[in-house]
Amino acid sequence: MIKKVKKNIRIIKALAKLRFQNLMMFRLSFFGPFFVDASLFLIQIAVFEIIYQNISNIGGWEKAEMIIYIGTFSLINALNMVICFFGILKIPEKIKTGEMDLYLTQPVSPLLRFTFEQINPGSIPLIILSCCIITYGMRMIEHIITIKQVFAYMFWISIMFLLYYELEILFRSIAFYTTSILGLEQLEMVSIELCMQIPGTVFYGIFKVLFYGILPYGIIATFPVQSLINEMSPYQFIYGLIVVLVFTLITYTIWKRGIRHYDSIN
Repeated sequence: MIKKVKKNIRIIKALAKLRFQNLMMFRLSFFGPFFVDASLFLIQIAVFEIIYQNISNIGGWEKAEMIIYIGTFSLINALNMVICFFGILKIPEKIKTGEMDLYLTQPVSPLLRFTFEQINPGSIPLIILSCCIITYGMRMIEHIITIKQVFAYMFWISIMFLLYYELEILFRSIAFYTTSILGLEQLEMVSIELCMQIPGTVFYGIFKVLFYGILPYGIIATFPVQSLINEMSPYQFIYGLIVVLVFTLITYTIWKRGIRHYDSIN
């Protein structure tokens, strides 16, 4: 087990090094995304101010909590963009063209390679700016935030990043069974955009079932913020862990069966 972990770490380092070397061959490709993503983030904050400047609270959260929420979702999304998004995004294309063969014949986990072969440093500014807006929101909160709450927040950031990553793989694993997942990708995009703008505390009834269970984007930033402002109940803590565990098992099962189901077109 330890040998396998060490091997995977060496592979990740090699993939990252190769990726940076390729990016630095075209300096604009390396530095351009820094300015593009930073500009998009600032526009998002400006839109947030315009929409919420005359609203006292949303789903029971005041402006400080909402600022932290926006920053939290943006942080998780930015981490995903830096680490794995552009690699996972190519899975349907690799399946459709038969290039998946190259991944299956190599002595490296295909999913590990997809995850780390397209690391994108151009989204690093989003991580920095997200942390800045989260810090700003924390300073606006009237009560004191303890170290324990900060560590709980960091724990849930990690857990929700894993869930975000699993959902991303899950959607694209369907490409093993169908010729197009365009509709699923549109559903994913709409769900993310919606849940990036409003917290899970707003959802009730069928919408809560949808965004807390079926497509749990509603908890991705909500639970970390609730842990930070000390609003998370023991029930929510357990529920969040169960959701991540269930989607880990579902994603693993569908991915593995998809690999077995895969039939090269070459």
